[in-house]
Amino acid sequence: MPTVPNLSLPISNTISVMHTMQPTHSSIKSRISIILLSAACLCALGLAMKPVSAQNAIVVNGQKIPTDLVDFIIKEQSKRNPNANTPEARRTIVEELVKQEILKQEAIKKGLASQSTVKYQTQMMNQAILANALREQFFKTNQPTDDALKTEYDNIVKTLGSTEYRASHVLVPTEDEAKAIVNKLNQGGKFAEIAKAQSKDPGSAPQGGDLDWANPQSFVPEFSQAMVALKKGEYTKTPVKSQFGYHVILLTDTKPTNPPAFEQVKDQLGQKWLNDRWEQYQAGLLGKAKIQ
Repeated sequence: MPTVPNLSLPISNTISVMHTMQPTHSSIKSRISIILLSAACLCALGLAMKPVSAQNAIVVNGQKIPTDLVDFIIKEQSKRNPNANTPEARRTIVEELVKQEILKQEAIKKGLASQSTVKYQTQMMNQAILANALREQFFKTNQPTDDALKTEYDNIVKTLGSTEYRASHVLVPTEDEAKAIVNKLNQGGKFAEIAKAQSKDPGSAPQGGDLDWANPQSFVPEFSQAMVALKKGEYTKTPVKSQFGYHVILLTDTKPTNPPAFEQVKDQLGQKWLNDRWEQYQAGLLGKAKIQ
């Protein structure tokens, strides 16, 4: 039976499955990895190249390769490898940048920069880099306060409620079929056996109709209202109609909801808070954009 996502789970699970979007330099890092891999292959093959300095800016046919670019690549590599900043590593990076610059210049001479595929790839790369930069800036300048996270926590706990329910159900297409199932139960029929044989819910039927522990908000309102009105061990004597068909519901057990402490999920709440506001920010930009 379809449920409202996540609300039936403990708060720690609810938060952990929510999407996180930590800012990354993924595009740039991928490029750096390619540079280093290419440079390693270059050295391994023993391809000839004029000696270049790793300390000063290099000029290739009039085009300057700044030392700042080398510093940036080293900095990014150092995030993953603290020993990346060595003279040998810098030399390898510079040699590969020189090679790439020479190849780029030759490609421009041959008119490849005007090819549609090259232009579109360049455009896509520029868009991705700038979009990623915007996201990083947003995440850095919109950090949540403890009060905001506590409000988020309280809202989730309120949604979860104070009680979890474990219920089973049999789902059938018609009211007459549901009434016949109620009659079988009244005559001593076993709920799990009936559910396995007759329920049309593929998710719970193999388990004898068991829906596991869940919060009432996890279910459609008609189902939830009927379930919470039952006492432990009772089943609905009148079929419950929902958008999915007709249900016969058995309440197996209840227990108090026990969410984790705020401090345990504070970091995950912070990620969720930022993700939600990033989505809102994007929606606002899209709403204001003039698209023809």
